[in-house]
Amino acid sequence: MIDLHTHTTASDGREAPAALVARAAAAGVEILSVTDHDTVAGCAEAATEARTRGVQLVTGIEITAVLDATDVHVLGYFFDSQCPALDEFLATQRRWRLDRVRQIVARLAGLGVHLDADAVLAPGVVDATKAAGRPWIARALLAAGHVESVTEAFDLWLGRGRPAFVPRVGVPPAEVFDRIHHAGGLASLAHPGLTRCDESIPGFVDAGLDAIEVYHSKHDPEATERYEDLASRLGLAMTGGSDDHGDPSHSAAAVGTVSLPRLAFERLVAHVPRRPDGRRATTRATASGSSHSS
Repeated sequence: MIDLHTHTTASDGREAPAALVARAAAAGVEILSVTDHDTVAGCAEAATEARTRGVQLVTGIEITAVLDATDVHVLGYFFDSQCPALDEFLATQRRWRLDRVRQIVARLAGLGVHLDADAVLAPGVVDATKAAGRPWIARALLAAGHVESVTEAFDLWLGRGRPAFVPRVGVPPAEVFDRIHHAGGLASLAHPGLTRCDESIPGFVDAGLDAIEVYHSKHDPEATERYEDLASRLGLAMTGGSDDHGDPSHSAAAVGTVSLPRLAFERLVAHVPRRPDGRRATTRATASGSSHSS
């Protein structure tokens, strides 16, 4: 079983990286990627636990780009998690995330829905490597009794077009592809069935997109078949995963419930850029969480 899309407490997941890896191993996952939003803070802990559990870990991340005021989520794999240029870029992304959360909490207050802003922001203020996000606000709304689930928080307040929504500040997808490539990795378009930007995918390919996430917990069989065909036509590799957040009130599925086929994974690895010495990265976890040739 291969799950290349999961989240931890380093961003908007509910479980620590080690706990996620342990649960993935128990579910039969053999190859795993932790793809936290705009951070690699969970990579080292996940790598340590992966070695203990006999799980191969693919270095991963989910970076949010913006196209025409719409979020475009880009998954990065097999990159150097200690690349200085990528680290600087991600730090900026996380600062923008904190600012957005502040604005949303302030907007909620103006609507008569009061939250403790300092408490909501605390994890990202105390540890700048953690990436804030709307799920932090949704869980605060749930804890305060304003909603009955995280999904309801988005439906009533936080989703696009809802009263407390604040548009994201971000860079275009092409720049995210470039950042991932500069760090030696490959870029995959996350859950295109949710992003609904199919008409933009050929342009993304021209800009350097390497793959699309065909297999996802929110893709029905028809969507999966559509993106399999699209990947084949455009010469893209395929990725896939559960989008697990370790949160029963979150709408995504649990780790290991969606698997990338082994052949698709092998083709994905074949897309990984070669190092100057001619070798490709492998999926063997290292202490830093980055993937290196063996």
